[in-house]
Amino acid sequence: MVDKISQAILDGLTAKAKGSPRLRMNLDLRNGNDDTSQRMLNAIEPGSEVPIHRHQKTSETVVCLRGRLVEEYYDELERICTDAIELSPNGPVVALNIPAGQWHTVRALESGTVILEMKDGTYEPMGPEDILK
Repeated sequence: MVDKISQAILDGLTAKAKGSPRLRMNLDLRNGNDDTSQRMLNAIEPGSEVPIHRHQKTSETVVCLRGRLVEEYYDELERICTDAIELSPNGPVVALNIPAGQWHTVRALESGTVILEMKDGTYEPMGPEDILK
């Protein structure tokens, strides 16, 4: 369990993301196995491919702790980007809440980007119906 989120923790997570084939790494922030929330740090490097996806049962709150990223919203029917929102700790938008069911993806714009992600309820793996191809 992590009580304090320090720069050293963010640095370590970023190093692991850089060494990962997926170019991202997360750190679970739940209080234990009985904690039914979803809270995690996610270090994302430029070039990491996050599929366009949705969470049908919960919204998702994303807070940019460092770096820069863009959250892209997509239309299910035409599969086109309908909105791109840049987040950075010192920019005009530092956090956003993605509504349940909204198709979205994230792209890191700077190396060292780390976000805090939060969702309701226990983790449920995405099925093929939750990935936009």
